[in-house]
Amino acid sequence: MINGPSFASLAYDNKKKRTRREEFLAEMDQVIPWADISKIIRKHYPKEGNGRQPMPLERMLLIYFMQQ
Repeated sequence: MINGPSFASLAYDNKKKRTRREEFLAEMDQVIPWADISKIIRKHYPKEGNGRQPMPLERMLLIYFMQQ
């Protein structure tokens, strides 16, 4: 995904069969240039301030792309 894999996640990945969801997300990570898209959108994305904190940009982009 966006962050690198942890040691525990690598060990877990080797012990089980990958689901269709995991395969889809892995393919999405290979195809979508997350850093470039985040850089473009970040200047327009809501900033932290008074009131509710916005959802992290990378997570929101992932959710949006999955919905589409």
